Amino acid sequence: MVVGIHRPSVLTIDLKAIQYNIKEAIKLLANQVQLFMVVKANAYGHGLVETANAAKQAGATGFCVAILDEALELRESGISDPILVLGITSPTDAKLMARNEIAASVGSLDWLVQANKNLQAESKPLLVHLALDTGMGRIGFRESNDLLQAYKFLEEQPQFIFDGIFTHFSTADMKDDQYFKKQLAKWHQLISTLPKLPRFVHISNSATTLWHHPLEGVNMVRYGAAGYGLNPSGTELEPPFELHPAMSLSSELVFTKQIKKGDSVGYGATYTAQHDEFVGTIPIGYADGYRRNLDGFYVLIDGQKCDILGRICMDQIMVRLPKDYLPGQQVVLVGKSGNQEITLQQLADHCQTNHYEIACGFAERLTKKYLH
Repeated sequence: MVVGIHRPSVLTIDLKAIQYNIKEAIKLLANQVQLFMVVKANAYGHGLVETANAAKQAGATGFCVAILDEALELRESGISDPILVLGITSPTDAKLMARNEIAASVGSLDWLVQANKNLQAESKPLLVHLALDTGMGRIGFRESNDLLQAYKFLEEQPQFIFDGIFTHFSTADMKDDQYFKKQLAKWHQLISTLPKLPRFVHISNSATTLWHHPLEGVNMVRYGAAGYGLNPSGTELEPPFELHPAMSLSSELVFTKQIKKGDSVGYGATYTAQHDEFVGTIPIGYADGYRRNLDGFYVLIDGQKCDILGRICMDQIMVRLPKDYLPGQQVVLVGKSGNQEITLQQLADHCQTNHYEIACGFAERLTKKYLH
């Protein structure tokens, strides 16, 4: 995709903030517990390779991704640390994963049987992490007998290495911990079936890492949203340390004017001025991931809130100005300006979603600038 390097709309990623969030999380963990940074979805929109390198410097010892292609990009960039694909990959790709020492998440015996056929001529074994469905309802073994059969199959076949076992909590970011406890009990019931556990035992996402550690028998955590300075619970729970947001979004005014009372702005003429006022145009829109339902929100200019007028366009937005600014004036869409700040959480609240979706939704045509 074309990247807009010739316009002033820029996503700035503070790698030092990511490193801070990782180092603080590591302080919460016992000495033998490793931290794998979750860099799926282009590192939540922050940049896959850049984030992974920064995370490694901060103490991350491995990485989790959602799809195989993300893992392959990490390998192609020179990263040799352990990588786990959290999603289900086709068993026909087992050989490719084995050759690149990429671990597969597996939730059924049938997957192992199919992958085994594809690995017969492969010299390297496939690293396998067995997924357990303790209540998320997404992927994984649900019954002890099925899990035990898969374990025995792994032990009998030299084409596999039983490298990890995991589950995922669906309510670890909520004050009410009853369902969390139910899932935890199911986890212990399932793993008690197995004669031995693998190298990596991991059940902690960011929320579990922040609010439920230490946990018995866990020796690795999957650290995702919190690593980017995003509170997994939104505003429901306070994290044990201050999270530092890593992403900011800025642009500039490219056109300014004064409109008269009765003049309208934007598609559908949904905004009509009640008096004479100054209006500025900013070169960013929903094609950049600045969502169309952010109409009625605001940006920051010179430390002041400036309301968005009319509908968000594909490539531009219009805002009310407190005075007649010249083109080139900085605009903050996410981040700080003077004593004011716009957070991804505020954008998410306005759009009635979560800040993960906002961060992941910014388009590749936005230029990324990395600090530190």
